[in-house]
Amino acid sequence: MPPAKPKAAPKTNESKLARLGLRTDMDLVLHLPMRYEDETIIVPIREACLRGGHVSQVEGVVIKNDIAFKPRRQLLVTIADDSGELLLRFMNFYGSQVKQLAEGTRVRARAELKHGFFGAEMVHPTYKVVNEGAPLPRELTPVYPAGEGLSQSMLRRAIADAMKRIDWQDTLPPALLSSMQLSNFEPAVRLLHYPPQEIDAGALLDRSHPAWVRMKFDELLAQQLSLKRAQRARRVKGAPVLKAIGALSDAFLAQLPFRLTGAQQRVLAEIRADLTNGYPMQRLLQGDVGSGKTVVSALAAAQAIDSGYQAALMAPTEILADQHFRKIAAWMEPLGVKVAWLTGSLKKKDKIAATAMVESGEAQLVIGTHALIQDTVQFAKLGLVIVDEQHRFGVGQRLTLRNKGSNGKTPHQLMMSATPIPRTLAMTYYADLEVSVIDELPPGRSPIVTRAIDQNRRDEVIERVHAAALEGRQVYWVCPLIEESEALQLQTATDTHAMLADALPGLQVGLVHGRLKPADKQEVMHAFTAGEVQVLVATTVIEVGVDVPNASLMVIEHAERFGLSQLHQLRGRVGRGSAASVCLLLYQSPLGQIAKQRLMTMRETTDGFEIARRDLEIRGPGEFLGARQSGQAMLRFADLETDQWLVEQARDVAHSLIHDAVDDVVEAHLARWLGGREEFLKV
Repeated sequence: MPPAKPKAAPKTNESKLARLGLRTDMDLVLHLPMRYEDETIIVPIREACLRGGHVSQVEGVVIKNDIAFKPRRQLLVTIADDSGELLLRFMNFYGSQVKQLAEGTRVRARAELKHGFFGAEMVHPTYKVVNEGAPLPRELTPVYPAGEGLSQSMLRRAIADAMKRIDWQDTLPPALLSSMQLSNFEPAVRLLHYPPQEIDAGALLDRSHPAWVRMKFDELLAQQLSLKRAQRARRVKGAPVLKAIGALSDAFLAQLPFRLTGAQQRVLAEIRADLTNGYPMQRLLQGDVGSGKTVVSALAAAQAIDSGYQAALMAPTEILADQHFRKIAAWMEPLGVKVAWLTGSLKKKDKIAATAMVESGEAQLVIGTHALIQDTVQFAKLGLVIVDEQHRFGVGQRLTLRNKGSNGKTPHQLMMSATPIPRTLAMTYYADLEVSVIDELPPGRSPIVTRAIDQNRRDEVIERVHAAALEGRQVYWVCPLIEESEALQLQTATDTHAMLADALPGLQVGLVHGRLKPADKQEVMHAFTAGEVQVLVATTVIEVGVDVPNASLMVIEHAERFGLSQLHQLRGRVGRGSAASVCLLLYQSPLGQIAKQRLMTMRETTDGFEIARRDLEIRGPGEFLGARQSGQAMLRFADLETDQWLVEQARDVAHSLIHDAVDDVVEAHLARWLGGREEFLKV
C-alpha cells in the first residue's frame, strides 16, 4: 500500500516553521537537536562561584531587583540560596521581566558563571520562575536549530505535539535492522529528543550514539534510493543509439599529433559503450587540470556525428567556450565537419545564421555558452550534449539543453569537471551518475613549483616576472577584483595593469576582466596565445580552459582570498608546456588559520584529488555541488568524513532494495525522509 500522505504541521506559527522547512509533522519530528542543556542538576551558588567559567544551573530567591543606567541601561537581579548570592545581569529586557523577577520570587537560572567587577554573575541566563521543591527534568533539554521569531519553547511544544500524531511504523524491515545492528526508528528518535540524564554525553555530542547512527543511515539511504530511482527512471527513456565509430572517428584519431594516454583510452571506451545504448548516458568525466578531457569529449562528439546526429558543447563562460571552439574546430573542420559558434555576444545576423545552421542540421557540432539553451535554438537531430564545468550551471539550464532532443529521444549527456570530486562526495551526491576519471597527465608536462610569498616582497616578484619575459616566457598575474573595495582593500586589476606596464617597459602587458566586451576579451586572449602579449593581468575569467603552453609563471595576488579549488584551477593554466613552471602565491599578513591551511596545501601537492579532499574538509560539501541540490538536499546529520562506512552501507542497501523491487519499503522510506523534496535529487 502507498504510504499515507504526511500530515501538515499545525497552523499556529505555521509560516515561521515553514521558513525552517518544517511543513509536516514528520518534518518536525526529524528536526533533531543540535545540542543539549543539562537542567537535571541544581548546583549551590557557592559551589558554582568556586567552579567559575562553567555552565551551571542554580536556584535561589530574588533579594534585590534594580534597573541601573550606567554605563548603560540594564536589569540587575540578585538571587540567594543558603550558600551565597549571585548577580543575574540583563542588558536587554522587558518591563514584564522586571515584574516577573520581583523580590521574593524563586528563580532557577542557567548560564556560564563569570567573575565580573562586582563579583560572580551570570549575563543573560536562561531562567524560569519555580515553586520551592519543583521537580527537576529527568532528561537533558534539547536545543534546536531555530529561526527568527521561533523560541526554543515554541519548537519543543510543536515537536512534542507532532510526535503524538505521526505514524511510528519503521520503514525498514526487521531483518535489515538486525543484520546491520541498527536501532529501531521510534526509540532512536525519542531518545534524541529526550535523552535520559545518565546517557553518554560524549557519544550524543559527536553523534556516534546508536540513535544518531540510525538517523544518519536513514538519511543516507533516502538520498541513495532517490538518486538510484532517478537513474532507473532515466533508463526507461529512449535515446539515440550512436553505434558508429566510423570514418570521422578514425580520421580524428589519426591526425592527432599525440597519442592518447592509457587513462584517456579507458574513459573513451566507457563513453563509447554508453553511447551505443538505447537509453540516455548520464556520465560525469572527471580529470585534473590539463589531463586531456577536451580531446575525449571531441571523440565522443565524433561518434555522434559518425552516427548521423548532432553534438552540442556548452561552457559557462565565453572565454572557455572560445578556447573549446578554436581547439576542436582546428581538429574537426579539416575533416569536413561543420562546427557552429553560438554565444550571446554574436551580432544579430550572425546569431540568426548560426541558429539556422543548427536547425537545418548543417551544423554537426555546436559550441557555445548559455545561448545554446535559448528557445530560439532548435536542433535538427541532437544526439549528444556535453556540458563543461557542469557545476557552474543551474539544474534548469542543464535540463533545458537535454530536453532539446527530437522524436521523443533524450540526448546522451556527458558532463565534465576539472574540480575532482572526493570519493565519498561522488558516492552520495553523484550516485545517479556513471563516473569516469582521467587520473593520468599527458607526458611532457612540466611539474609546477608553488611558493607562498608575502606582499612585502612584491618588488622581487616583479623582477622575476621581468626575467621570465626576457627569456621568452609568458606570465599570468591574477587579481581578485576589478574595482576598489574599501572593505577588502584589494589592489585592483586595472591598477595592477598600470603598475606592471610602468615597471616593465618594453614588455606588452595585457588586461582581461569580466567587464570587458566579449570581442575585446577575445582580442586580448588571442594576442596572449599568439605571444604578442608577454604579461597578462587578469581576474578569474582565466580560471579554466585557457591553454597557452608558453606560459610558465603565474602570480596570484591576495591568494589568501581564494578557495583551494580556485587556486588549483588557476595554477593549472601554467605547466602546460615543457618548460619548468612556477606559481607564486602573494599573500597579505597576518594569515587566518583557514588561509594558512589552503596555502600550505597548495605548496605541498599538485594532486587535484588530494586538494579536493582537503577542500572538502575545510569547506564541507555545499560549494562542491553548484546548483545540483539548490541547497535543499544537503545532508543534515551524516558527515562525509567520519561516516564513509555508513555511506557505503547505505549505497549497498539502496542497490538491493531497488534491484529486488522492494517498492513498498522504498516508497515509505522516501516519503518519510524527503516528502515532496525528492525532485531536488533527480537532476
